[in-house]
Amino acid sequence: MKLYNLYLCLITVSITVFSGCNSNFLDREPLDQLSTTGSLSSTNELKLYVNQFYQTLPGHPNFTGGIGPAFDDARTDNMIFTSVDPRLSGQLTVANASSISEYTQIRSINFFLKQSKNAKGNQTEINKYLGEAYFFRAWYYFELVKKYGDVTWVNQLLSSEDESTLLARDSRVMIVDSILSDLNRSVDLLPTVSTNASMRVHRDVALALKSRVGLYEGTWQRYHKLKGTSFASTEATEDKIKSYLTQARDAAKTIIDGNRWKIYTTGKFNDDYRNMFNTANLSTNNEVLLYRRYNPSENVGHGVSKYLSTGGGDIGLTQSLVSDYLTADGKPFVGTLQTEAQKTYSQDLKPTVRDPRLAQTAVVPQAPLRPDAVAANFPPINQSGFNRSTTGYPMYKYVEYNSLPAVSDDGMSAAPVIYFRYAEVLLNYAEAIAELKEDPSKIIEAVRPLRARVNMPDMDFDREYNTAANYPFAQLDKFVQAVRRERRVELVAEGHRLQDILRWAAADQLLVDKRPLGILFTGSNIAQENNSTGFYKDNLLYYDTAPAGKTVNFFLSGNPGDAMRYMDPYKAVLPNGYRFRVDRDYLLPIQQRMIELTNGKWKQNPNW
Repeated sequence: MKLYNLYLCLITVSITVFSGCNSNFLDREPLDQLSTTGSLSSTNELKLYVNQFYQTLPGHPNFTGGIGPAFDDARTDNMIFTSVDPRLSGQLTVANASSISEYTQIRSINFFLKQSKNAKGNQTEINKYLGEAYFFRAWYYFELVKKYGDVTWVNQLLSSEDESTLLARDSRVMIVDSILSDLNRSVDLLPTVSTNASMRVHRDVALALKSRVGLYEGTWQRYHKLKGTSFASTEATEDKIKSYLTQARDAAKTIIDGNRWKIYTTGKFNDDYRNMFNTANLSTNNEVLLYRRYNPSENVGHGVSKYLSTGGGDIGLTQSLVSDYLTADGKPFVGTLQTEAQKTYSQDLKPTVRDPRLAQTAVVPQAPLRPDAVAANFPPINQSGFNRSTTGYPMYKYVEYNSLPAVSDDGMSAAPVIYFRYAEVLLNYAEAIAELKEDPSKIIEAVRPLRARVNMPDMDFDREYNTAANYPFAQLDKFVQAVRRERRVELVAEGHRLQDILRWAAADQLLVDKRPLGILFTGSNIAQENNSTGFYKDNLLYYDTAPAGKTVNFFLSGNPGDAMRYMDPYKAVLPNGYRFRVDRDYLLPIQQRMIELTNGKWKQNPNW
């Protein structure tokens, strides 16, 4: 059964009954039911059981208010909705705490691992599904660690009287070590393949997750210790941190040395990066290790392209993100070069001026947005609802501009979710090398294919080093700074940025007391266009103070009379900037009922 077919139905699981669902766009295969005399007794039953876990991987939402990978960066310094994320604004409370649903899946996996001993058939096939199960248990526990830190490790099927929530929390170091152990088992059991066509987990996907986990925990422990937060583990010695980073490096290097995957390119510097994210079928794309395929004709679609194709979508990329892309010749975009380019709208986005990935991530004037329309010369900052761009930098990534159904109707988008791609593997390797202070030429070599795809020069750490006073990482080691910037621009809107901020303990530099800004308005031709031709109709455009009976359309930074003023979307609601609490908000709160249920064995996370 192909992975995208898994999303056509909910698979009901019990010890004695399991049925699949069919699709008319696939070659069908017989789907057996679990035997009534012994559950999980065949390889097909193992497969059917494991299928349920693929459904829990994140998908794109049908509306921009949902998160999903495409919009997850709205919870970071990369992009914003009109509404403020409560975690960034410091407005989360214990009452917002979610139930810990991952344990439901973990218990199902533990059941599977116990019952799979009954399976008869080809041992290679049996091993494949065991490997998938270990992968998913690692996946769920990694999600728990990222949310809550210390949790309870359960690797066996407990009785109903002895559920995991009744046990004390284990150290996150113990949990991460156990996750990595599960991934080692998964690597040993899963097949080695050179295509993602099955859309199932394989050996290199398990290695990619191992690289992700090792890098996450190594940097989390290192930087939270350096910042003196309460979120570092006492057991995480420098040797332990180096062990995690080494495992991240080695897992990524194993994939690299396998020479089965490569950065997707056809030589079209201004198209290839973007096209990877609006191509429904990626089965022939050797950069993508694992993805979710949508098929709207079978009612398996989403609404991302519909909203983004307005040029607005009630979302916008931030000035911070846009400014982090290098110039076309590989230099920081700072000073007079930056301010002069911003005076003419979109000049700072052009691939002749900047890293071409920027113009493939943000909408530029006259870019195709749909088969029957192109982007206007100025962004829809004076609109409302989903037609509005919150910052004047609309997002272009994921827009299926060649599909009229995708840009017209809810549920008709087919842009895929990419869970693991080779670019991240290379970036994980590069960052681990930088953190371990190993040969920097290995960083250049790892990043070279990403740069080559868009005709950018190789890394030059001195040339790229951004020491501008207002640059958050100006004091950071130049090798680490370069890799962090490369990671930001390559993986934008793929669900990584929030976790990167958290693991780097960088909220104090990137979020606290800061408001996200948008395009330059006052001092640019967009304001001149408004004043001279009435580009903004019907008195919709006001800022600072609205006339009687009118509301403010948007705010600008600074004060009236200033020569240069940027869009400042949160000026009224966050006058003092984001209120993210660095003593609390790096982890989420635990539900009070969990603490009561365990008779205090589960302790609340710091300062909640």
